[in-house]
Amino acid sequence: MHELELTLGWVVKTVGGTLRSGDPDVPVGDVLTDSRSLRAGDLFVALKGPRFDGHSFVEEVLGRGAAGAIVERGYAGSDAKDSRRAVIEVADTLRALQDLAHAVRLAAETRVIAITGSAGKTTTKETIAEMLATRYRVVKNKGNLNNHIGLPLSLMQLRTRPDVAVMELGMNHAGEISRLVEIAEPDVRVWTNVGDAHLGFFASSDAIADAKGEILQRATAATVLVCNADDPRVMTRARTFPGKTMTFGTTEGATVRATSIEDRGVDGMRARLATPAGDRVFETPLLGRGNLDNVLAATAVALDAGIPLESIADVAARLRPADRRSAVSRLPGGITLIDDSYNSSPTALRRALDVVAHESRCARKIAVLGEMLELGDHAQRLHEECGRAAAAAGLTMLFAIGGEPARALADAAVDAGMPRDSVTYFAQSADAVAPIAAQVRRGDLVLVKGSRGTRTDLVADRLAAEFA
Repeated sequence: MHELELTLGWVVKTVGGTLRSGDPDVPVGDVLTDSRSLRAGDLFVALKGPRFDGHSFVEEVLGRGAAGAIVERGYAGSDAKDSRRAVIEVADTLRALQDLAHAVRLAAETRVIAITGSAGKTTTKETIAEMLATRYRVVKNKGNLNNHIGLPLSLMQLRTRPDVAVMELGMNHAGEISRLVEIAEPDVRVWTNVGDAHLGFFASSDAIADAKGEILQRATAATVLVCNADDPRVMTRARTFPGKTMTFGTTEGATVRATSIEDRGVDGMRARLATPAGDRVFETPLLGRGNLDNVLAATAVALDAGIPLESIADVAARLRPADRRSAVSRLPGGITLIDDSYNSSPTALRRALDVVAHESRCARKIAVLGEMLELGDHAQRLHEECGRAAAAAGLTMLFAIGGEPARALADAAVDAGMPRDSVTYFAQSADAVAPIAAQVRRGDLVLVKGSRGTRTDLVADRLAAEFA
């Protein structure tokens, strides 16, 4: 199938803009918001934010041969009489980018799968993409481009007319998923779970569930929902879904159900799966029950797409985690490192500690836990709960990094039974790197996890270099 070709005129019509200058028949290359990545023939969208204004770069990109620029009305730059310098005026450049992405999505006629949830979105996205790629041409979000700007940019890949697009939808406020669903108009919606990530922006976990539940909006009888049978908040909201529903989990009657689950620590998970296509034992090197859920969700999507169960199992057995998401490294220096430093939330941290608890082939168990951000007034309580979970995981040493919530985690671990001299608190990761590296020795299992703002990745990188 031929690639979807865009022209300036098609863009103008799609975004409801005015071509102030330029030739409407000029073709458009990539659509970009970052002037640094732009090449001749690309279309630049001048977004405005609290700390930046893309209009400052319009003259530069036009001078470098851009096909044109989308600007907001009132922009004073560019000579309107120069037909070689195309300028499209709109009321709102962000809305124009989103409307353009939606138009591309409809014109491409690609089947779109969208994923939301408090944890596991990226791993589920990657797993679905790998399973479907055994039969179809698949595109997915680039990196973490999953918000009101990133999703439209990711959808521009549909110009190549792939068979399937697998799109992760991110949010931290109510109303965001609703707009992303409007843009992507997904044929298949995947809801992994409801947790406590971003709880600081919501009144309760039920409020988070309502916001995640926006994934159900604008569905029809032809829409497919894949959702977590083990999560009562998900299932309560999914009852009125108008389309086909497939469930996953351990609950009796789940469409894709796991039984005889075996947690093999850093070697991953094994379980027997009961599916509409038959039963079989699955193995995956991905760690923990949370990742098993992600594989179950992806299996449901793949079965709906007609992928044979045998192929699904083959993919599951060779999966690898995304960067810094429970990535296991067996370092030459005799250290087993679980680098989960991409991000953290109480739910995700408890799952990671559960993996450590199930691992018995190590001399000592060490956890480096960074503060979990965006928890608001719930931060103290949730960090204390995680401190108790850390103590219950059988840790030999615990290093907590961050502000007062991280200190509360450390204190709670001591109160729950960890010896005071085995628990250390640092205010910043930069201060913790050298002391932690000095404590680690051959035979240790080390978990490193924290919110991105805590920068526990610095510790993971130092350990990887120290014991290489």
